[in-house]
Formats: sequence, structure tokens, C-alpha cells
Amino acid sequence: MGLMGNLRNRAGLVIFIIGLAIVAFLLGDIIKSGTPFWAKKQNEVGSVNGNSVDYHDFNAQVEQTSAMYQQQMGGAETPQIKNFAVQQVWNQFISKELMATEIEKLGLSVGKKEFNDLITGPNPSPQIMQTFTNPETGQFDRNYLTQVINEAKGGNAQVAQQWELLLENVRTQRLTEKYSNLLSNAVYVTALEAQDEYTAKNKLANFKYVLLDYSSVNEADIKLTDADYKEYYDKHKNAFKNPEETRTVEYVLFDASATAKDSTATLAAIQTLKGELAASTNDSLFVVGSSDNKYPVTYYRKGQVSPALDSVIFNAAKGATVGPFLSNGAYEIAKILDSKFSPDSVKASHILLNAAAEGGVDKAKAKADSIKGLIAKGESFSALAVEFSQDPGSKANGGDLGTFTRGQMVGPFEEAAFNGKAGDVVIVESQFGVHILKIEKQIGNSKIVKAAILDKVITAGKETTDAIYSKANTFFTAANSSNFEETAKKDNLNLQKATRVQPMDNSLNGAEASRELIRWIFEAKKGDVSDKIYETENAFIVAKVSGINPKGIQPLEAIKGDIELGVKNLVKARMLKEKMNNALNGATSLDQVAQKAGKPAIAVENIVLANPVIPGVSLESTVIGTVFGLQPNKPSKAIEGTQGIYAVQVDSFVNPKEMVDTERKNQQKQMLTSKQQRAWGSIFKALQDNAKIDDNRIRFY
Repeated sequence: MGLMGNLRNRAGLVIFIIGLAIVAFLLGDIIKSGTPFWAKKQNEVGSVNGNSVDYHDFNAQVEQTSAMYQQQMGGAETPQIKNFAVQQVWNQFISKELMATEIEKLGLSVGKKEFNDLITGPNPSPQIMQTFTNPETGQFDRNYLTQVINEAKGGNAQVAQQWELLLENVRTQRLTEKYSNLLSNAVYVTALEAQDEYTAKNKLANFKYVLLDYSSVNEADIKLTDADYKEYYDKHKNAFKNPEETRTVEYVLFDASATAKDSTATLAAIQTLKGELAASTNDSLFVVGSSDNKYPVTYYRKGQVSPALDSVIFNAAKGATVGPFLSNGAYEIAKILDSKFSPDSVKASHILLNAAAEGGVDKAKAKADSIKGLIAKGESFSALAVEFSQDPGSKANGGDLGTFTRGQMVGPFEEAAFNGKAGDVVIVESQFGVHILKIEKQIGNSKIVKAAILDKVITAGKETTDAIYSKANTFFTAANSSNFEETAKKDNLNLQKATRVQPMDNSLNGAEASRELIRWIFEAKKGDVSDKIYETENAFIVAKVSGINPKGIQPLEAIKGDIELGVKNLVKARMLKEKMNNALNGATSLDQVAQKAGKPAIAVENIVLANPVIPGVSLESTVIGTVFGLQPNKPSKAIEGTQGIYAVQVDSFVNPKEMVDTERKNQQKQMLTSKQQRAWGSIFKALQDNAKIDDNRIRFY
């Protein structure tokens, strides 16, 4: 990631660079030779079909991916961001292994001439084209490509490393394209399929139905037996397949969030700070020492601060201290230091010199002066950026930083860009080095305010936390495997249950749970009570493992409590079907069925098979499918639907006009495109289902 990555959110470039790094990780020799077998297993994050990934290599990619997410979303790393990063790198690893196996089976490769053509041929790879496009002309720059190749061969280690990553990415993309093309070419749509699809979308059915709703059965009349549960389980067994081991956990969550008393104390504290900020002679130092969120003392434009401050600071007098205002769980105050009008955004380019590499700041400034002199004489800024800039994030684009607003650059750089005028070339020093900044364009003109913003987040005080912890500790001390539920009930605590906890979860029923707690859950035995009180930012948790759900189809006893509603509907369906069959017996029309069943016959019109919805009821695929297989004016048999038991009678069908050849061909093309788009997902799922995947991430994250 380029040095200016911290200076500005350049997400597209960051994604590209990290993508290259991930490719190198995925295609590299992950397991180092010479490592003892036991050590490999000890550091193994997981494996696919026997090919494993080492923790150190895996974690390096997690850190880079996490950095990408942080830059895109702003702010520091959170458990959620870390979890996203771990999941993405894991998915990449699985994809790489599954793809590599298939490519090897098929004998796919990229030949030497083919590969050279992708790099330097008349039609290079899109990645080569994108990387080596001149930002000023928008054209592919072969001279720049040649320059990078020569630098990579000439011993520039950094360039050589990034060049190799790019080459691997090009190779991988080409192999993926070949595999994708094979998949696409294996998918086809016949004329008959096109005709069936057309009919399903355009043939209309007009019919009547009688519904005996499941809700009409009195719950008290339902007596479920073991045979009922087994019947339902046997019918739906595949729905109870666990892709990975999960755990069922009972737990008590002790909420340690801030109270009204804590809010009052925070308000009193910031009222005191308001007076001190008003009298401060070093506002930046005071904010750093007193504020929870260290907002920079800088110029702000409309929309950059909280709504409450935004509505006040742009009308307040210089020197005024405003607030406190409550915003997102914190009290805020602000001291107005200055106001002026300034451009809304700036388009600029820069050349960054690393002071350390140049032998010190003075030498870097002297070199910057020389480069500025060359620019003044008419030399190309873009070409000089490619030659001299130490910011790889913008160097490839001739130093172009695009258009940015206030708050996206570090202070000195931002002030120079917004305080100068279009066409200026200035030298600026920042913590990243010495910049030759060219202001290309300034857009708009709005009022900005320099403010020292200070806030205090409302958090639970020691008294609140101690009281809640004491309550949690009382329960923790008394509870054990046999009395967990009874103790919670005796203490009037809310005993909660999470039924499908997965190894990489970071929550229980949506409430934050530490990774430490999740790891304990998967190390514990059934019936174990947590070995300690686990903490989150706003809660304490005491848990018990009440069930272990192994990978594969779950036994009936493990899911019995989850299928009770379905079993009830099965029994209701049996009862209602008998009632419907009695009404159908001897009836020659649906009106007679309705009269005998004591239910109305409801007419619906213009229903199509492709959208099997009964208006005002629900999606009823089985019912609508039956309708399109009936002859008109004859009552159907009893049909088991999602809402109840139905009987239907078709009044008429309205057939669509015949398809002409051009329409059929267009229909085939549309269906083919749709099938091809779904093909990879289906193939990948099939490969994943048939692969032996061991996931040990919980040991490390």
C-alpha cells in the first residue's frame, strides 16, 4: 500500500494491490519444506483435500485485508472488520484449492507464447492495460511497461516483487477465464426448454379454490406423538444437514451499559471542560488531552460534523464555545477559532520524496526545488512523477490524486491544496516526506469553520460496572451444570438460548460475544458451565453448552424442539385432508365441495406458473403446479399447501400466442445467459460439498 494510502482513501488501488498479494499467497508454496509434521499441524489454519495453509501466511493476508476494510470504512480495526477479513481470506483459500484441482484435472495451462502475448503482445491482459494506462491520455503506455520490466530485471527488489505479483495475477485470471469458458460452453438451452419457459410465463389460469387453513385447527386438539416427529423428520431429513459442527448454548447476559446516572455524570464533566476549553490558549493540546475522540483542530465544511454541531458552528461568532450537544452516545462541545470561504474540492497531483532516502529533509527539499524548476521549464509533471515519486499509490498514474474534499488529506498538504490557486506548483512538507504539489483545479466555494471539537462518550462508571459484575458473579458462583436454569429462574434472570452457534461467530443471538467465549464454547463438553465470567464492551456473560450438533445430518433428538411447528402442521394437514376428502367425496363441482366443507370457493384469475402466488394467501407452488395439470371443470384431489389443505377447480386456461422463431431464439439467449451466470455458483457449491475441508480457524481467531 502506498504511503499516500494514509493520506487519502484510494480504495480502488488498495483493493488491486491487496488482490495481488492475496493471489501470491494463494498460488505460492504455502507449506514450507523442511518443517516437522507436528509443527505443520500445530500451525495449520485449515486444509482443503489435504492441502493446508500455515497460520503465518494466512494471517499476513488477514492483516492486509483488514487494513483494506479499515481504509474503506474509516476508523480502527473492529472485531467485525477482523472477522470479515478472516472470512474473505478463508474463502479465497478454499476457492484457490478447489480451482487448482479442477484446472489440473482438465490439463489447463498458459503457454509461454500465450503468456508473453498477455504481457507484451498486441492485445495485452486487461490487468496490464489498466496498470499501464497513461492518466493524462487515457491510452496504454508501452514505454512505461517496458520501463517497469527493465527495473524489475535490473535488481529493483520492490518493483520486481510487485511485478511478479502482477504476472501471477495475469496467469490466474487467464486460467480462470479458460475454466469459465469451458463451463459456459457446457451450458445450453433447447428450443423445447425455451417454449416451456415462455408458456410458464404467459399461459394464464383462471380457477377457484377452497382452503382449510391450518390456523382453523384448535391447538388443544393436537397431540403429537413420536411417530409424528419421525414422519416429519424422514420427509425433511436433508433440511437438517449441518455443513459444520455447531453448538447450542444457554446463557445469561448481564447488561453493563451506561445508566441515566452515568449520563448525568458525563454531562457534568463536559460542562466543566467547556469552561476550560473556552479559556485554553493551546486548543490542540487541550483537545488531545481531554477528548475521547481526538478530532483534529482544523477547518470543517458543512456535513463533516455531527448534525447538532453542524447546525450551530457555521453561525457562531469567532471565539464562542458552543454545546454540549448529545450525539451518538457522546456529549460534544466546540470552540470556534476562525471562519472563511474555501473551495469545496480540489483536483491535484503530487510527487512524493522520501526524506530519509534522500539523505534528510534539507536534501529532499533541494531535490524538490530542482524538480519544480524542471516543471516550470515545461517538463511533464506526469513523467517526472513516474521517475521520482516514492508514492506507488499515485506514481503509476503520473502522480494523479484525483479530486478530494477537506478531511481526506493530512493537514499541511490539505492547507496548501485548498489555500493555493489552480495552476500553482508548491512544495509541502508532511509526515510522509516532501511533496511537489500541483493544483490542477479548484471546485466550488463555501464557508468553512476552524473548530476545536471535544467530546465525552457516555460510558458505564465504576459503580455501575461493579454492581452488574457483582450480580454476574453471584450467579456464576451458584450455577453449575445441573442447576443452571433453576438458578437463573430463582434470581429472576433472563436465560437465553442460541441454537446454532458457529465456530467463527462473534455474537450470540445478535449480542456481542468475545472470540474468547466462542473458543471456550467449542472446547467445552456438553453440560459444561463457562470457566469464568466473559466480558464484552457492555456486558458480562455466563454460559452453558447445552448441545453439540455434529457436522452432517442431525439426529431427530437434536432438532426435535426446532420442528415442533412443522410437526403440528403435518398433523393438522392429516386432520384437514380427511375433512377435505369427505367434502370431495361425491362432489361434481368445487361449489359443492365448498358447501360441504363450510368454506367459500374463492375465484382467482390470470395466474401464471412462473409466479405461483395465490393473491392474498401466499406462495403455493404445489397448488399452482397442480392447477396447470388439471382439466377444466373438474375438482382436484386434496392438495397439501403451505397454509393449509386446498381443493381447486380450473375454470379456463388462456393460452399465449404462438412463438415465432425469432422470439424463441431470443428466449433461448436470455435463458442461456441466466444459466451461464448461475453455472459457476452451482459448480463451486458442488465442488465444496464434495471436498474434504478442515477448518481450524477457531484455534487462531
